[in-house]
Amino acid sequence: MNAIVQATASKPLALGFIGGSLRSAVGYAHSAACGMDGRWDIAAGCFSTDETMNRETAQAYGVSEARTYRDWSSMLVQEKERLDAVLVLSPTPLHGKMVTACLERGIPVICEKSLAISGDEVRRIIAARDANKGFLAVTYNYSGYPMVRELRRIIASGRLGRILHFQAEMPQEGFIRVDAQGNKPVPQWWRLSDGDVPTIHLDLGIHLHQLIFYLIRQQPLAVVADQASNGWFSGIIDNVMCLGRYSGNVQGQFWFSKSALGHRNGLRLRIYGSEGSAEWYQANPEELILAFGNGKREILDRAASVEVANMARYARFKAGHPAGFIEAFANLYRDIADCLSSYRQTGDSYSEEVFGPELALEGLRFLEAMTLSAETGKWCDVAGIKMNQGE
Repeated sequence: MNAIVQATASKPLALGFIGGSLRSAVGYAHSAACGMDGRWDIAAGCFSTDETMNRETAQAYGVSEARTYRDWSSMLVQEKERLDAVLVLSPTPLHGKMVTACLERGIPVICEKSLAISGDEVRRIIAARDANKGFLAVTYNYSGYPMVRELRRIIASGRLGRILHFQAEMPQEGFIRVDAQGNKPVPQWWRLSDGDVPTIHLDLGIHLHQLIFYLIRQQPLAVVADQASNGWFSGIIDNVMCLGRYSGNVQGQFWFSKSALGHRNGLRLRIYGSEGSAEWYQANPEELILAFGNGKREILDRAASVEVANMARYARFKAGHPAGFIEAFANLYRDIADCLSSYRQTGDSYSEEVFGPELALEGLRFLEAMTLSAETGKWCDVAGIKMNQGE
């Protein structure tokens, strides 16, 4: 692939939203992040099927009434020549048809993870992208944190030695806690319906898969997993534990949960090498904890001797004012803008920071293998999932 073209657009790229209303889980985060560096402008949208919420969201995001649509299909027809990209923020089960419709109309598309609900659906999306020579980026915002990017550089430099094993966890409490008045949670409808792959995998597990690939550039080979339903919603999987065997003779442990009281969002990554280890915790995002075989321990932040996290593009606030969730999204939107600019100039694009449907396909195979393992109580070969589905 060609090296990414690092050209700054003379004006912001015009972005259309499908979903992402003020009532959605991530709509506001995307709206704030995409405009943070002046690379994107929300120009049109079909934000909600609720007419009042659709209108209120458009007003909040600064979108004119003339470019606010009651249905997303009409927006694609009317806005095809006016938008640089469409962002899909609808519930995950709706992603497939929306992303495919954009690609078939020649519109570049950005989609919130999980790209789809199954490996088969991702394969159909890839076919549509290839047939139309389209552009598709999937957002995984946690790899946008500057210190996660610093950690990737440290691993690639060999400072930790050969990677031996890792732990990746993302515990939450949303399906088992109550609010201050004692009321049970009311999740979005699609999060209360498990398909062939439980929704918690698409919500949380897909992030852990992407982060591990991002950091160590190894692929999952086989998994053994267990899962349970512990919270308020009977039959809905809300706790998953997994052991994984990866390429490069790397071992891994995963835990993701929505029934872990005390954890708001306990994303934590631990990477262990032959010469050192590293730990990053999202609740303390500006620090990396390093340890080495000689007993030496280090805590790095953006003010330390780092090479990535202290770059000017990450210095919206000086060290001591932590960059957080929305800033991580903003970093990714800047990378996607660069990729899209390269695509428009050359027909091709490449970035170490932006991922398309191929990684999404591996992630879905990984999650499908995990689900099958939990059902059978046996190790499951990730490549076997691929073959069993006709590839």
